[in-house]
Amino acid sequence: MREAKSKPHAGHRRFTAVLVAVLTAMGLMGTALGAGPSSGAAYAGFTIDACGMPTNGAFGNKSMKPGVVRVQAWRKPGNSRTVILLDGMRAGYDRSGWDIETNAKRLADRGVNVVMPVGGPNSFYTDWDAPSNFNGQRKAYKWGCVIDKRLVPALRSRGFASKGGKYAIMGLSMGGGAALVHAAQRRDLYYAAGSMSGYLTLSAPGMRTALRMAMLDVAPAPWNIDAMWGPPWSPRWTANDPMMLINRMHGLKVFVGSGNGFFGRYNYPGNVGDDLLKGTPLELLAFAQAKAFEAAAFLQGVPVMSYSANGTHAWGYWQDMLWNAYSRGFFR
Repeated sequence: MREAKSKPHAGHRRFTAVLVAVLTAMGLMGTALGAGPSSGAAYAGFTIDACGMPTNGAFGNKSMKPGVVRVQAWRKPGNSRTVILLDGMRAGYDRSGWDIETNAKRLADRGVNVVMPVGGPNSFYTDWDAPSNFNGQRKAYKWGCVIDKRLVPALRSRGFASKGGKYAIMGLSMGGGAALVHAAQRRDLYYAAGSMSGYLTLSAPGMRTALRMAMLDVAPAPWNIDAMWGPPWSPRWTANDPMMLINRMHGLKVFVGSGNGFFGRYNYPGNVGDDLLKGTPLELLAFAQAKAFEAAAFLQGVPVMSYSANGTHAWGYWQDMLWNAYSRGFFR
C-alpha cells in the first residue's frame, strides 16, 4: 500500500466504503502527507538479488535491472544501530513510502542507520506459495527470502552497525505485522521489532475475508490472496499471524503503536471525507488488535513498548510513532 502514493480515484473510494461496511476491512492504505526535511547522513543505497521474484516490467520499476531489489539506505560513521523499515500495502517501486512521506532518514543523524527496501505492494513481505494468477503475475513473491536471506547478509557485509550481528525491523500497516513475524521467526537476525498500525491478529474472525477483499483493490489488481499463504485453512496463516508467534518473542524488544481513530494534527479539512471512510475505521481496527496483542503478550510474559494517541491511518502518525520509539530507547 503506498499508504500514500496518490489520492484515491472515485472507484477506489467506493470500494473502500464497501470494504469498511462489510468488515471495516483492513485496508492497509494510509493517507499521503508531506515529507519531512532530509537527513544530513550519507546516502548508501544498493541493490540485492530478488530471489527470483518479479521486480520489473508490469510488477516493478521498468528502469531497474530485472532480478534485483532496490534498497534505500542512510548511514553515518559511528552509528551503533540499524533499522529496516517496511512499507505498507501500496508500496511503490521507485522509492519507499518512508522516504517520500516522512523524515525517517534523519534517524541516521541520531545514531541509527536507516534501510528501506523498495517495492512489494500487497506482498506482506512474505514468500508466496504461487504467483497471483488473478493479475497475471508470472513469478511468486519471495519477500521472506529477500528480507532475511539477502538484505540482512548485505547489511552485514557492508558494515551496517548492528547489535551483535542483529538488526531492528519495523513496519507500518501491512509491514507492521510482517516486521513482528520476521523477527519472531528469525531471532538470529533481529533484536527488535516494531509494528505501527499493524494488523496483529490475522486469525480473528473475519480478518482473512477482510484481507481477501482489500487485496482485490491494489494495482495491478486484483490480487489472489490464496496464492500468498494458501486457502484460509492452510497452516501458513497461523505461521504468519503475529498473535500466534508471541511465545517466540521472549527476549525480543517489541514496539506496538497505533492511533485511536480520532482525528489529530495530521487530519486536514480537505481530506475529512477520506479520513472518515478509511483512516478512522482502519485505525480503530488496528487499535483494537494492538490492545489484544499487548494483552496476550503480557499474559505470556513478553514486555511490549506500547504507544497510542489521537490519530488515523496516516503517515504523519507513523512518523510520530517512529520517533517515540527512538526517544524511549527502542534501538538501544
